[in-house]
Amino acid sequence: MPKPLKTDQSKKLFQAAQKHLVGGVNSPVRAFKGVGGTPLFFSRGKGPYLIDVDGNRYLDLVGSWGPLILGHADTTVLNLVRRTIRKGLTFGAPSPLETQLAVQVKKAFPSVEKIRFVSSGTEAVLSVLRLARAATQKKRIIKFNGCYHGHGDSLLVAAGSGAATLGLPDSPGVPEEFASLTLSLPYNDLGAVESAFSKYSDIAAVIVEPVAGNMGLVPPKPGFLKGLRDLTAKNQALLLFDEVMTGFRVAFGGAQELYGIKPDLTTLGKVIGGGMPVGAYGGRQELMSQVAPEGPVYQAGTLSGNPVAMAAGIATLKKLAEPSFYEKLGGSAAFVEEGVRRAVQKTGAPVVFQRVGSMATLFFCPHSIENYEQAKNSDRKKYAAFFWAMAQRGVYIPPSQFEAWFFSAALTQENLKKIVKAIGESLNEALEAN
Repeated sequence: MPKPLKTDQSKKLFQAAQKHLVGGVNSPVRAFKGVGGTPLFFSRGKGPYLIDVDGNRYLDLVGSWGPLILGHADTTVLNLVRRTIRKGLTFGAPSPLETQLAVQVKKAFPSVEKIRFVSSGTEAVLSVLRLARAATQKKRIIKFNGCYHGHGDSLLVAAGSGAATLGLPDSPGVPEEFASLTLSLPYNDLGAVESAFSKYSDIAAVIVEPVAGNMGLVPPKPGFLKGLRDLTAKNQALLLFDEVMTGFRVAFGGAQELYGIKPDLTTLGKVIGGGMPVGAYGGRQELMSQVAPEGPVYQAGTLSGNPVAMAAGIATLKKLAEPSFYEKLGGSAAFVEEGVRRAVQKTGAPVVFQRVGSMATLFFCPHSIENYEQAKNSDRKKYAAFFWAMAQRGVYIPPSQFEAWFFSAALTQENLKKIVKAIGESLNEALEAN
């Protein structure tokens, strides 16, 4: 058995934080409600490692929820950011770096003919929905249960029953009138989408995580994305890919490259900021030309395209474009996947490991997960025990069953072997937990 984690400093910091920050954190998942115990406070990161305030060192499979695809404190990224910071943090005016990053993104995403940078994924989604409604002159949006698109009012909607259920607010403060314009359907269920279109003639768009990452990693079933493309085209609606997570993650050109589907509009974030706050949305010229100042659809942001975020993104995407980058990164994740398979065979654990590219999730469930309802039925108590067992062995995974793991290019073969060993031992420990 590994030694218990030292957490004295994390506990002290959490107690102090709760006096000043809501829940002691600035984003809910950080409160560790999904796994129990005291949140770990981190002081630094380097390469594949995170180091907490008590001096514990972990191989990081969270990567700040995706953007740190190169690992922590990558030298190339930091050097360009340092050079940029010396010239100023933000101008609130155009800078050459905005165009440079835009060109890089467009090379990877042929569906994006014009792009607008913003400061977060939530902001990108809110903006793209406004554009979709304006372009189609329709008002309803289809989303999928378990797909998270930021905390905008119309998207904080819980699922109802039936094939096409009008949404109900999933958070106090969201008027029912807002939520009623959102249809929340089961992920991977084309029949539900078809039924919705047959019932409502005012559907402006379907927004989807092409690979779901916010109910844990759930891949699209064969034909699901193609079916969405066909149904939206048939019904004069737009197809929106939320690739805030999957963009530059599952492939250089995101899920749309991986699955060969061309959406009308795309949202991006995470990786394109190289660890700095950034988001973006883009698509066909005739759609994007409706955004101000070219068109009447208003959207603005003081820090949009700020030079520091652009510099981090430029340096990151340049490295991602190197030959064999994704082959090597995917190989790392595949190595761990094979290790899980062997551990499951040995232990008989009712576990499934789902992976697309460098994103993955381990579910305590005996069958594959295809939608949010199935994800919710996985054994979260065993996942919580597994989380702490992994942490004790120096591997940091998401403190929630409903979040994806993210592999980084900084992980070495020795790191990967340690992760596989930790998974095998932690599965045994989790299976013994009540």
